[in-house]
Amino acid sequence: MVFLTLSCWIRNRGPDRYWKVQEVLSNARHFRGRKNRCYSLAVRAVRRAFVYATKARKIKRRNMRTLWISRIAAASREHGMKYPALIHNLVKSSVEVNRRVLSDLAITEPKSFLSLAKLARARQQEGFGAALGDGKEPPGVFSRVVTLQ
Repeated sequence: MVFLTLSCWIRNRGPDRYWKVQEVLSNARHFRGRKNRCYSLAVRAVRRAFVYATKARKIKRRNMRTLWISRIAAASREHGMKYPALIHNLVKSSVEVNRRVLSDLAITEPKSFLSLAKLARARQQEGFGAALGDGKEPPGVFSRVVTLQ
């Protein structure tokens, strides 16, 4: 398409405009009313929907974390520990397992979770012994030696 004058070239919006409109309308197809057909209404609705989607992704992460924590807390109460004590003692034992994996272990592999809970309980008892100063070892030194009997 050849334009002989500048005014004709400026007035022509070309194929780029068409595809831009189609992109916005395709994002608005599931909306109700005129918002899925009229471009000017669809632009505002799509922009608002994208803002909500961005906020919802953060809220989803927050909700999933609270779900994992509640699952871990329930599983740790079954083994006689509270959630903060379990997490604190696992961190002190250098167990680098995040909350998502811990909750999956609590649901799908209860024996593995039980072994982690036992490890945390042993660390907790060791910490209490060192704090009381039972004389077996100097305070602040924790051993992870497991005695087989």
